Amino acid sequence: MANVGALLDDMCAEGDELDELVAGLDEERWSLATPAEGWTIAHQIAHLAWTDDVALLSATGPDGFAAVVEQAMQDPFGFVDAGAEERARARPADLLSSWRIGRSQLAEALRRVEDGRKLAWFGPPMGVGSMATARLMETWAHGQDIADALGVTRAPTARLRNVAHIGVRTRDFAYATHGQTPPAEPFRVELVGPGGEAWEWGPADAAQRITGPALDFCLLVTQRRHPDDLAVETVGADAAHWLTIAQAFAGAPGEGRKPGQHS
Repeated sequence: MANVGALLDDMCAEGDELDELVAGLDEERWSLATPAEGWTIAHQIAHLAWTDDVALLSATGPDGFAAVVEQAMQDPFGFVDAGAEERARARPADLLSSWRIGRSQLAEALRRVEDGRKLAWFGPPMGVGSMATARLMETWAHGQDIADALGVTRAPTARLRNVAHIGVRTRDFAYATHGQTPPAEPFRVELVGPGGEAWEWGPADAAQRITGPALDFCLLVTQRRHPDDLAVETVGADAAHWLTIAQAFAGAPGEGRKPGQHS
């Protein structure tokens, strides 16, 4: 994986690209429904802004972050939606401004975190590189919801390697969220990047294998497309099963998309 500075650069670039997609929308289009049930484009950006601000608290104000965790414990299944709902009520111009400020402050704060420090989070603590990768993944995934709502096809970039990496690394987490025991042996994942690059994880001689375009794999692990609609192939029953539960994002198992659902 890239070094932390490069990861933070990628995180910023992903946010900037999504910013360009929404910056010119009029107020009516901010109210467009996205594939996430009950969420408009405003909700998607509001969620990203809320999560960036919470991540900033983790990096700069541990006491403030602890208070957020305590609040979350009162409504573990609804506090994320509540945060998005509250911020989505703002005028689009104000919401866009707050998201820009928050993600800029987060990037600056993460660049100042001392080497080796772990940042508190809702799951296990994570290093700066993992936090940057997670924020990039979420920005890309929620950006896909927005692109689908607008009928826009985004050009894949090399930043997808970060999304694919977290998708591979969260294999065992996906099993745990479904109350299942992950396989003991590692899988082999071989993907083709947007520029034809070969991206590989796991032992070359692994019996369980996943292959395909990196874009399709990223859409799968973020549950933005149904596996039937993607050119991701498997060898082995365990690998095939994993693709039905793969989940790169934190939280309860997602419902994902139905076959053929692109909006």
